[in-house]
Amino acid sequence: MFPTLFHIGPIEVKAYGTLLMLGFIAGILLARRQARLLGLSPDLPLDLGIWVLLSGIVFARLLYVALNWQDYAWRPLLALEIWREGGLSFHGGLLGGVLAGVLFSRSRRVPFLTLADMVAPGLPLAYGIARFGCFLNGCCYGAPTSAPWGVCFPVSPGSPLATHPSHPTQIYSALGSFAILGLLLWARPRLPVRGQLFFLYLAAYSVVRAIVEVFRAGYTAQFLIGPLTQAQVASAVIFIGAVVALVWLHRRGRRTAGPTQNQPSE
Repeated sequence: MFPTLFHIGPIEVKAYGTLLMLGFIAGILLARRQARLLGLSPDLPLDLGIWVLLSGIVFARLLYVALNWQDYAWRPLLALEIWREGGLSFHGGLLGGVLAGVLFSRSRRVPFLTLADMVAPGLPLAYGIARFGCFLNGCCYGAPTSAPWGVCFPVSPGSPLATHPSHPTQIYSALGSFAILGLLLWARPRLPVRGQLFFLYLAAYSVVRAIVEVFRAGYTAQFLIGPLTQAQVASAVIFIGAVVALVWLHRRGRRTAGPTQNQPSE
């Protein structure tokens, strides 16, 4: 693994943080293109992105620490050292991002669902790139496998001990995210009601995450209810909510003959 990409003097440039920021930049660039299609200012994604990035990281770290409190109870200040080994929960980041989006929507007087559709294609792109950072960092790996693509990961960050060849679930997640990106780009002109693209992303992500968790369960993913991991339970809740929202938006669109994706609206 390559948790440190290179050094600039005494400063270590970490793979996880670097790929996280590259994903953020790529997501913003794609959101700018989406903003133009929605009739919005191309500067809006960067303004929103700063809010989402800060809130998302805070909530992602808080949830990760809460779910893994046994690792931090003896030294709570370690929870602040995110730059050392990462440790973020996507579901926590999603919650933080949504809250930031709601506040931003109100401050700029832009409908939240319009903002959500603006950033939707950029989310799987950013997430997929960030997952390569997880791979280089050697975290979030899966169960042992005899498959030829199995990878030996450090049992913990910085440890000289390695796992047996294991599923590179970080790569699975990245490939799944890029597949979701393709789905969203295909569906974008076919979804006439604002919010549909965003909730389609949530539904698709939940399915991909639940599948990837099968390979992580009991290793880097903890069980919560029977054979279901924490992320699978969260993904099930999000999937149900996203499907309900999609159905509701579809019915509302049929009643009101809503505007197309290429025309700005509420």
